[in-house]
Amino acid sequence: KTISVFDNLPDSAFIRESQLVQSPKRPGIPAPLPFSAPTLWRKVKAGTFPKPIKLSERVTAWKVGEVRAWMAAQATE
Repeated sequence: KTISVFDNLPDSAFIRESQLVQSPKRPGIPAPLPFSAPTLWRKVKAGTFPKPIKLSERVTAWKVGEVRAWMAAQATE
């Protein structure tokens, strides 16, 4: 398994959508989440994925620790 940027970040770090989901623009870059950006936003809207934090007017990101906790919860279901 290739180690992604996500694996090396501390829980307190922020991660952007482009680093969370697989992008057709970057097929060789591993992403921690196995779904697309539209699916990510559907899950956020439905309340089944942690809400992102707006860092500035045009920058939205997730806390790495919250994403890891969500991933761990999915693994136990």
